[in-house]
Amino acid sequence: MGHFVTSKDIAIDGDHLTFGKLSGLKTITGLVGGVGLVVGVLYLVFGVKGAFGGDLGSSKFHGSFAFAWLFAVFFFLTISLGGCFWTFLHNLSNAGWGTSVRRLKENLGFVFPFMILFCIPFMFPNVQQYLWEWLDDYRNAVKAHPNLSASDALFRSADTHDHLLAAKTFYLNDKMWYLRAALFFPVLGFFIWKIRNLSIKQDTDPNPGTKNLFAARGLSSFAMIAVGVTLTFMAFDWVMALDYSWFSTMFGVYVFAGSALSSMAVLILTAIILRKMGHLENVVTQEHYHIMGKFCFAFTVFWAYVSFSQFFLIWYANITEETRYFLLRNTENWNLLSLALVFLHFGLPFLALLRADVKKNTKFMTIFCIYILVMHFLDVYHMIIPERGPSVGLVTDHQPQLWISGAWLLDLLAFAIVACGFVFIYLRHLTSASLYPNRDPRILESANLHN
Repeated sequence: MGHFVTSKDIAIDGDHLTFGKLSGLKTITGLVGGVGLVVGVLYLVFGVKGAFGGDLGSSKFHGSFAFAWLFAVFFFLTISLGGCFWTFLHNLSNAGWGTSVRRLKENLGFVFPFMILFCIPFMFPNVQQYLWEWLDDYRNAVKAHPNLSASDALFRSADTHDHLLAAKTFYLNDKMWYLRAALFFPVLGFFIWKIRNLSIKQDTDPNPGTKNLFAARGLSSFAMIAVGVTLTFMAFDWVMALDYSWFSTMFGVYVFAGSALSSMAVLILTAIILRKMGHLENVVTQEHYHIMGKFCFAFTVFWAYVSFSQFFLIWYANITEETRYFLLRNTENWNLLSLALVFLHFGLPFLALLRADVKKNTKFMTIFCIYILVMHFLDVYHMIIPERGPSVGLVTDHQPQLWISGAWLLDLLAFAIVACGFVFIYLRHLTSASLYPNRDPRILESANLHN
């Protein structure tokens, strides 16, 4: 740790990341993300009927890209939701240590409301038909039997005779699904916008004091509920409902664990990169990396605990509707990914992050945070993509095609598009205000952190 930081070491106007330093990166990510978003949304919503050949216009190609888009969007949604969680937790816990990196958390969380642009295709039936087939079954049954209740219509439907879906219509119906989707972004988006706005106002408030801190803390008590509900029901509606017959009461917590872990990795990477660029020099030290590394360790263990508990309870109960999720992911080569997550998502990070000195080593943490994001990539892939084969693949001898050859290229394409959009939005937020709250009463406490 360097010299003791005093108020003289804190810039009176804060620490601003200029546009010039990132102009090239912002231009590239903005261009790729913007053009990719428009083309991707237009293709998913309207399709291509032979304009680029039969394969591009086929339902198999279209359906495969719908799954790829969901995978990419959900991956980055979990990271932005994690940013919201860490922001609200900081305010609620009144943690002085995190003041130096609070603005980074706010900027990461504020990406969430802008992610609505990438979710537009999910609102259209010709995309839903591949991802959530139950929506089509529900609509067709209700249309065929307009005088019956939805559950009775599904019981009577000649196409489905699906008693399980009929029993779940109180939750799995199109009106409630759209209503929940319509509430995800404006509700949580308001909280993260308002709390970040209070934080930025503190930078120019002639009497900063604790007024903004108390206001942010009060809002965060409601915002924390909003982030929990949003993440849980988004995971239920958009991922767990890919197979409506499967259910797990722990799935929302499982997604949350990965969200918190991956977002903390992004925050550590951001802090390290900004320090190398000459920013945050007097306010972020190895001690901050140490604490943030502890959070990575904690959520590595928590992720393992929740994922094992979910598997163990489903294995022990041995209920057909529950076991399908794991049966599919342990068939053919999917079992290799399932096993890899056990050892690479938990075993290796657990051992590597035990030591205090490695958590203070910026070179190690840079590599390891990238590694954590790769593991989160595989984890989200494991949640979503195995459902693609049974949904859009060919069926031969009554057996669905579990792996669609070449579809992984679509996954990488969708991921690159959404990643560029995500990075562009994040960079815009980083350059829009001071990188840390320079007039916060606790900034000196955070700058002189020792643990």
